[in-house]
Amino acid sequence: MFLSVFDMFKVGVGPSSSHTIGPMVAGARFLDHLRAQPFQVAGVRATLHGSLAFTGVGHATDRAVILGLAGFRADDYDAAKAEAELERIRDEGTLHPEDLPQLAFQPKDDLIFDYGPNLPGHANGLVIRGTDAQGDVITEVTYYSIGGGFVLTAEELEAGKDQDDGPPVPYPFKSAAEMLEMALRSGKSIAEMKRANELSRMPGADLDRGIARIWEVMNDCIERGLATDGILPGGLNVRRRAKGIHDALQAERGRNLTAPHTINDWMSTYAMAVNEENAAGGQVVTAPTNGAAGVIPATIRYWLDHVPGATTSRVPDFLLTAAAIGGLIKFNASISGAECGCQAEVGSASAMAAAGLAAVMGGTPEQVENAAEIALEHHLGMTCDPIRGLVQVPCIERNGLGAIKAVSAASLSLRGDGQHLVPLDAAIETMRQTGNDMSEKYKETALGGLAVNVPNC
Repeated sequence: MFLSVFDMFKVGVGPSSSHTIGPMVAGARFLDHLRAQPFQVAGVRATLHGSLAFTGVGHATDRAVILGLAGFRADDYDAAKAEAELERIRDEGTLHPEDLPQLAFQPKDDLIFDYGPNLPGHANGLVIRGTDAQGDVITEVTYYSIGGGFVLTAEELEAGKDQDDGPPVPYPFKSAAEMLEMALRSGKSIAEMKRANELSRMPGADLDRGIARIWEVMNDCIERGLATDGILPGGLNVRRRAKGIHDALQAERGRNLTAPHTINDWMSTYAMAVNEENAAGGQVVTAPTNGAAGVIPATIRYWLDHVPGATTSRVPDFLLTAAAIGGLIKFNASISGAECGCQAEVGSASAMAAAGLAAVMGGTPEQVENAAEIALEHHLGMTCDPIRGLVQVPCIERNGLGAIKAVSAASLSLRGDGQHLVPLDAAIETMRQTGNDMSEKYKETALGGLAVNVPNC
């Protein structure tokens, strides 16, 4: 099993990897589908199903699908150009994708929210159809946004295309147990094995340059969040808090006024800065999703800014280790809130962050695996119940607590020798089973939990 670090960490746009980035990717893929056809279509129609319908407006899914069909991509997203194009499409009712004829598309008529049963493949489903001049459907493709910006057609999902089918890698671990066994036999760290796997698919210079960019975008996102205040969009009137908290923490430094637990506020404000940027539609890195994008950057910044001996030269080891753990979770369970609740998003992010921190603080592979297990275990059962479907409450604060748990999990693991009762594999399987048993109203539909028990208007 191989999932690249650049699959797990993708530069994108907020507020959601599965509900914003994924649908944008689906729209772009449908354009490629049309380019490959021997016939021309005159118009396009899209239908959102399941969680994409229930929380689509709050997650900007409607905008993302339209922009994807207009040829926009999340990794080089230009907000000003996107807004201008959306306004033009609403006014003119046409799409002008590259290398295709003009396509009729009226957003109010041709983007449909279907609140019926989920499509069979996944809770995040959408169907995009091409029509002829009379409006009759002449081609259609069903897409599933399966979490973290990953998109598969119905045929690809059925054929198991979410699994790697590339050339073999030197350390093909499919479970934490296999990972530890390979580490023991090879004498390598988890990061070293992950790097070797990556190098079997790409040149070392590309790998190093790509990882450096991932951290640069993460850190820039923190900095923007720490420098920006105001009200987040969406109608809940949620106030940005990261800047105010950070300003207060800086003012208190060196004045002997703070309690030891104030370090938690530093971790929280780093994470909240990222997720406030995400909620505002800014550039973030899926880690492993947008809804959980703050946990890993916050944990790295905590380590770099507050732990003696930390150095940016070890950030690649952190991210490679985290990606290895994230790959195990995605392969054996899920990173999708619509599939398994927030345990699959913030829980997975916390496990990844705990593993990365334990690794760069000198942990053995066994201690790294233990750190991931502790963090994931104590997110089991966490629901995804965003108020009004916006990735704001409880999501922003939840990332701060996910970072705090990650640091605590890494610290606990480093106090031991790596031997523990519950294997990471068992925690991952428990998360999968818990997600399967969880009511749909607690899986990113905004039909239960805080989403219905807190006034949102």
